[in-house]
Amino acid sequence: MLSDLDIAQAAEIKHIKTIAAKIGITEDDLQYYGKNKAKLPLELIDEDKIKKAKLILVSAVNPTPAGEGKTTVSIGLNEGLNKIGKKAVVVLREPSLGPVFGIKGGAAGGGYSQVIPMEDINLHFTGDFAAIEKANNLLAALIDNNLQNKVGNLGIDPRTIKWKRVMDMNDRALRQITIGLGGTLNGIPREDGFNITPASEVMAILCMSKDIDDLKLRLGNIFVGYTFDKKPIYARDLKAAGAMALLLKDAIKPNLVQTLEGNPAILHGGPFANIAQGTNTILATKMGLSLGDYVVTEAGFGADLGAEKFMDIKCGYGNLAPDAIVLVATIRALRHHGGAKKEEYNTASIERVSKGFENLEKHIENCKKFGITPVVAINYFPADTEEEINYVQAQCAKHGVKAVVSYGFAKGGEGTKELAQTVCDVIESGTNHFKPLYDWNLSVEEKIKTIATEIYGALDVEYSSKARTQLKQIASLGYDKLPICMAKTQKSLSDKESVVGRPTGFTINVREFEFAAGAGFIIPILGDMMRMPGLPAIPASEHMDIDNAGKISGLS
Repeated sequence: MLSDLDIAQAAEIKHIKTIAAKIGITEDDLQYYGKNKAKLPLELIDEDKIKKAKLILVSAVNPTPAGEGKTTVSIGLNEGLNKIGKKAVVVLREPSLGPVFGIKGGAAGGGYSQVIPMEDINLHFTGDFAAIEKANNLLAALIDNNLQNKVGNLGIDPRTIKWKRVMDMNDRALRQITIGLGGTLNGIPREDGFNITPASEVMAILCMSKDIDDLKLRLGNIFVGYTFDKKPIYARDLKAAGAMALLLKDAIKPNLVQTLEGNPAILHGGPFANIAQGTNTILATKMGLSLGDYVVTEAGFGADLGAEKFMDIKCGYGNLAPDAIVLVATIRALRHHGGAKKEEYNTASIERVSKGFENLEKHIENCKKFGITPVVAINYFPADTEEEINYVQAQCAKHGVKAVVSYGFAKGGEGTKELAQTVCDVIESGTNHFKPLYDWNLSVEEKIKTIATEIYGALDVEYSSKARTQLKQIASLGYDKLPICMAKTQKSLSDKESVVGRPTGFTINVREFEFAAGAGFIIPILGDMMRMPGLPAIPASEHMDIDNAGKISGLS
């Protein structure tokens, strides 16, 4: 069987101007990054066209460690929509090098539902992540420079600095470090740390911004820390926003690539959904809605994370409303939630699928709380049995939900035509009416409890003493009316990754808070979540290589 990389390398890739022409973009509008990639000017966004296009959000059950193929289904659904005559565009996040070299080995779809050039997309692509990293770390350098120098010194108390450096790699050793050692010329010694680039507030700001002016405003609003006399300090006080925006002048423009079948795909931004908001940029989604009649987009991990944040944060800031939700489920994930161990994921078991269906059932119920009845896409694997598939479809039907088998991995658009038509039928029925889960004007505690009880199924929420103190700080700074962006394990509906299925009777534990004043949300950190992941025991990077002819191997 051909690997994802084999399939991608064998594909006949078209010049990006040909792809652009399919959605009415002229050559002069493209900012080329070679023959196969280009950036799109923000002037192409048209609010009148946005109102007429249909937005389809792809989410999933809580995944197994390898994921459940949301990106594969998103790309496949886009191919299927084009196959049945719809003018469709898929809008996705950019992959982070952390998962690429860690667990996944690649994040550009799979099989015959991929975006290409796959190698470029999975590696440095158009440099957006590098620009975000540099902008973030410029602010970090300016902070430490201000501590060091008497001229322009703001009197920042080093103990209160919240801003961390970032790097787009899983590296647990950088979570907590000490900087400024080695003498007075090397800065002021203090504790610091790194987050992974997708968790940077600069990434979140890029994803929330509507133009350069809005970008600069948000960058200036980044909270840095306090002075010794308790005055809050922001990035604007360090005169950082202009230079940071300069580094992001190209990164703010969405990227155009293509699918294996030559359909347009827009990739832009890449926050994780377990430690950030987990969706592509508002600009990219609006770009897609301006250029296509149907836009397929995805939100990271399970619907308890990416989809909830998409609808409660992104839709609020972007004035967006999904017309349909596709919930991706796999038979192996349902076996997992039914108690199967990793080595048993491919072993048929109607008992485990029956038990594991409870997880999918909860996500179906959650989607309905947003006013949308989802379509379930059963992402097909060869070890799936007809009995298991029939069971899932029958159980979904009891909830008034259509479940369609998606063969996009093996067959591309030809294998997703039924899914595409089902989604179109649901949209055209006019039965979905999107509504957010909570009012931003509620208290922070009320918003958190609403998410915890309604979406996760928790009984209650507990706060550490540190979190309680930080709640007062959030209120004193006037951030208590911002939406909530939970940092929670993706592996469970609870805040404990080992608890699979549909847990009940549990309590959510808020360890501490971070807040992204520039991006515009509050981040409760639940349980043991870290914003700098570590590599697995056997990283995917061990199997990667490049030969003398430049041919890459090991990406998947």
